[in-house]
Amino acid sequence: MDRRSFISALGLAPFAAQLNAASTLSTPQGKAEHCIFIWLGGGMGQIDTFDPKALGDNKAAKKKAGSLYPSIETAVAGVRIAEHLPRTAKLMEHVTAVRSVNHKVIDEHAFATNLVHTGRMISGNAVYPSIGSIVAHRRGAADPTVPAYMLIGYPNVSRGPGFLGIKDGYIYLVDTQTGPNGFTRPEGVTDERDARRRELLGALSPNQPDSSLSEYAEAQREAFRLAGPSFMKHFDLTQESADLRASYGGEFGQRCLTARRLIQGGVRFVEVSHNLNFINGTGWDVHNHGIDNQHTLIRELDNALAGLLADLKAHGLLDKTLVVVGTEFGRPADFDGNGGRGHQGTAFSMVLAGGGLKHCGAYGTTDDLSKKVVENPVSIPDFHATILAALGIDTTRDLMAGARPVPMTDGGKPIARLF
Repeated sequence: MDRRSFISALGLAPFAAQLNAASTLSTPQGKAEHCIFIWLGGGMGQIDTFDPKALGDNKAAKKKAGSLYPSIETAVAGVRIAEHLPRTAKLMEHVTAVRSVNHKVIDEHAFATNLVHTGRMISGNAVYPSIGSIVAHRRGAADPTVPAYMLIGYPNVSRGPGFLGIKDGYIYLVDTQTGPNGFTRPEGVTDERDARRRELLGALSPNQPDSSLSEYAEAQREAFRLAGPSFMKHFDLTQESADLRASYGGEFGQRCLTARRLIQGGVRFVEVSHNLNFINGTGWDVHNHGIDNQHTLIRELDNALAGLLADLKAHGLLDKTLVVVGTEFGRPADFDGNGGRGHQGTAFSMVLAGGGLKHCGAYGTTDDLSKKVVENPVSIPDFHATILAALGIDTTRDLMAGARPVPMTDGGKPIARLF
């Protein structure tokens, strides 16, 4: 029973509508239609990217805490970011670096990754849905010929549907040139042969509607529906000009370009993982000497993010598409023995762009070394609530784990300043 029904049952029906209206008014709702969620696994250092501070020194005998790179001005007066983000700096009127994100999970990548994706800590036997699955569950695909949720990267339970079930899960790919595995019919399989195979599978399908086998059969039907040129055409980047492809940069940028093509085709939520550890050997997890070539990762992010924002704007999609840059935690201002950085969850940055929000360049303030939040803290549930609200989803409504209602966020409140 929902809150309004409960009040009506108590004989307070005249007040039910007022309470419902008050809840709606207190929860901002945006008008974005899609979300591209860029995932920087390993822990992007906020002090070296979107929350720069005074310069430090990681090579001196007595190391000095601080930013590794000088900062530069941006299109938003008073907002500075690291020098290796020059293209993004010119587009900051469309961006808000949320500098005051924080949580208490600092030492373990998997737990922090799960928290940022699901908005909750692991608890008992409950498997909570990811932000992508929640969006898929509430909004569905913008076009019924495509899936609601796609992952460009390796599959993981943190990115999955949890108790919502397989229908709100993702379809994934790891190679932008070939698209999802198994969605192209093998050579030599004619329409007639394909039809016979489907007929045989149909005869073997289970009759129990709530069984795991039934869910598997539903996944098969969905795969058959999507297989073929009408869906796979979205992965053909040769349809884009060479200049546009170059503007996005390397493989990571091409993943972001693929994401733009997918949301243009009607996919509601696309996560793009940055998996290019070979550039500096460690990816964003810059302990010890992994930090020596961190700037190459930041430049790659700059090209991909700026290329994506400019491309979305050119297609008239920027206000309709919320772009998110997420990471599991940040990095401290202090350096380790070899000049790298450890983990920090007490204060770090994640980024919102486009999506019709009232952007301000930066939101939230940290101390002089970006160790602690001093103004406008944003919890992970708050960040989730902001994403959901931007997509027009009422965050006060519960999800259902079977017959059990579960709040959509763990007490999260959207950042009102952005609406």
